[in-house]
Amino acid sequence: MPRGSKKISNMRKDEIINACASLYETMGFRDITIRDIGNRTTFSRTSIYNYFQTKEEIFLALLQREHQAWADDLESIANENESLTAEEFADKVARSLEKRGYMLKLMCMNLYDMECSSRIENLVSFKLAYANTLKVLTHCLEKFFPDMASDDIQKFIYAFFPFLFGVYPYTSTTEKQKEAMEIANIDYIEHTVYEIVKPFIMKIL
Repeated sequence: MPRGSKKISNMRKDEIINACASLYETMGFRDITIRDIGNRTTFSRTSIYNYFQTKEEIFLALLQREHQAWADDLESIANENESLTAEEFADKVARSLEKRGYMLKLMCMNLYDMECSSRIENLVSFKLAYANTLKVLTHCLEKFFPDMASDDIQKFIYAFFPFLFGVYPYTSTTEKQKEAMEIANIDYIEHTVYEIVKPFIMKIL
């Protein structure tokens, strides 16, 4: 356990997570190393191991932070609106997901690796954040659609969250992927997160 106050510990964790996020913008998950992340921090690379034992734990912490931020946005939707139509609700949730690029990318591409290579306490922390996201979204549905039975809410959740795992590939493509689809005569149109998420929510509501 690192020495110093909890505040310093949290600040260093945030710095490590921020460094990881910055690298993830231009590098692939498998290409990023602890050394790369350490080079982006203001303290020694070996100090990272006081907080995270693997790079997968760092990425999992980033995903946890993304879920917490999304849950905060969903909670704001619930608190700031007395009522919403299906279209208004779909609009706001889709807008909230536009800001969660890291979350959608990690869910799609690297979740299995992160979970398998993280200590149980880190995995539990992430699962608690994930569970809270489910709880807040459920609360939104209960508030804005009081006629929905609990079974219907569960069906929405079980349709919506697996759907989120597939959003990233349809909104982010590399030049190599585009070239391959053109050669394969695939009629592909790239959409934004908002353009994909909003109609899907309206459909399953």
